[in-house]
Amino acid sequence: MAYPDACGIDIGSSSHFVAVPADRDGESVREFRAFTADLQALVAWLRQCQITAVAMESTGVYWIPLYEMLDEAGFEVHLVNARHVKSVPGRKSDVLDCQWLQQLMTFGLLRGAFRPADEVCALRAVWRHRDMLLSYQARHVQHLQKALTQMNVQLHHVITDLMGVTGQAIVRAIIAGERNAEVLAALRDRRIKADEAEIARSLQGSWRDEHLFSSKQALALYDAYAEQIAECDVELERLLGALKAHELPDDGLGRPKRRTPAKNAVRHFDTRSALFEASGVDLTRIPGIDTSTALKVISEVGTDLRRFPTVKHFTSWMGLCPGTKISGGKVLSSATKRCSNRAAQALRMAAQALRRSQSALGAYHRRLCARMDRPKAITATAHKLARLIYFMLTKGQPYVDVGQQYYEDRYRERVFQNLTKRAHTLGFQLIPVAAAV
Repeated sequence: MAYPDACGIDIGSSSHFVAVPADRDGESVREFRAFTADLQALVAWLRQCQITAVAMESTGVYWIPLYEMLDEAGFEVHLVNARHVKSVPGRKSDVLDCQWLQQLMTFGLLRGAFRPADEVCALRAVWRHRDMLLSYQARHVQHLQKALTQMNVQLHHVITDLMGVTGQAIVRAIIAGERNAEVLAALRDRRIKADEAEIARSLQGSWRDEHLFSSKQALALYDAYAEQIAECDVELERLLGALKAHELPDDGLGRPKRRTPAKNAVRHFDTRSALFEASGVDLTRIPGIDTSTALKVISEVGTDLRRFPTVKHFTSWMGLCPGTKISGGKVLSSATKRCSNRAAQALRMAAQALRRSQSALGAYHRRLCARMDRPKAITATAHKLARLIYFMLTKGQPYVDVGQQYYEDRYRERVFQNLTKRAHTLGFQLIPVAAAV
């Protein structure tokens, strides 16, 4: 589709260069500062030039204020991939870049990137901020473990999670001044496999003051980030409530797949119910997908997938489908494209959790692992999960797990049919072992 009334904008940190068709203004290329007043002048100039479509590159986060302002003003804004708009080598400048964007957009050679609705963008921003806080919190857990190791307190060798029930109870007691190993070991939770004697042996350390001070600081920062994460959970509940478009079924959603939520899952509210009210389907019914994975996918793509005409467009945007690098009828490469899609990363993590799942998807993943190397099998399984999510969100149908045995039986039938055809081609006939005896 051609856009005769198009302009190109080269985004910068301090200023933006804008190019319009040469017949619209005597000065077809102008520079505008990144201040709000200058951006408003930019919008007014585009209206004066009768521009309807805008093409810009996604440069850092500098494009976001201008994109939102142009979108609110009614322009058709296309956020294009920088790899698709490379200019002629040796002619690289801000003025040439914006003119090149305007020329490509005029002839309809650019496609805009996917950007969800504003409500979903707000949810995505808070969820990404929560992920960042979790990573910061994890660093202070490492600092705490390092301080304990320097005192030769080997607690992390006898318990799995230093910030679990037992680990926090012991660490907080140490910070409070307790040094008796037997008293500290008595704080052990009954679910810990190690006995009190082994825990007591791991708690015999040097107790140096400088390392105790570092431990105290690390624990205080851990608690501070925990408070910020709790505030993010409250904000997530409010944003998910704004996306509510469906009602819960009368009989509820049934029992969850796991009794206790994951360690870093949202605990402030019923995430599963809130996600169902926003999307109309329960994505956690898919094996390998928990509430955190479902929330990450919804926050990245939203619930309205009409921007993707087919499931192939959706999986291609996520970077999970095979590549099509073909020349002269020969496939040069079928590797997936390089992209840092957060939803795809979450689905890859979910695919790894299917390794021991007694479901049809679990059997499918193990079959792929037997045929190819594990990274490719994980990507292929994540591709299947993305297809299931697309069909659930677009058609509103619930996921039904047919079970591992059903998949194995279907696989056996396919192998038998293929072997029968192969034998018939070679002039043989397959006879079952029982009939042959």
